[in-house]
Amino acid sequence: MNEWRAYAIHDEKNIKGFFGEYRWLSNFHAAEIEFDGLTYPSTENAYQAAKILPEHRVNLTTCKPYESKTLWKKYPLVDAEAAAWDARKDRVMALITYRKYQAHPDLLRKLIDTGDRHLEELNHWGDAYWGVDIRKGGENNLGKLLMLLRLFGKDGLV
Repeated sequence: MNEWRAYAIHDEKNIKGFFGEYRWLSNFHAAEIEFDGLTYPSTENAYQAAKILPEHRVNLTTCKPYESKTLWKKYPLVDAEAAAWDARKDRVMALITYRKYQAHPDLLRKLIDTGDRHLEELNHWGDAYWGVDIRKGGENNLGKLLMLLRLFGKDGLV
């Protein structure tokens, strides 16, 4: 689907929409990472696995990233209360995103090479927390995290 082409902005000041040549910024990009002793095919898989009890996480190590977005719902949660997950989801995302770029120096170089451009996970599927939905707006927490990682990478801290 190329619906993103109608709204994504990729220019000298912005990378809004992690599609096309910037798909590698997305959590859905195939980039193996280790999390809690298991290797996942993407940061999306690891993020979704963090929601469920450790003994079930292996089930998210072989599926596609988009499948992990629903598959985790079949298993018991680590946090019985939504507020508990909300309290730790930012730390989980920061850790797995850090590990993505630490494990893949080529992706870290690409991230650093984005320079000072604004990174925004502009989307059409309603993610207003990690991204910015084209209709609802949003917080762009993934974009903010990536821009912070880019600074750390420039200083050799990743």
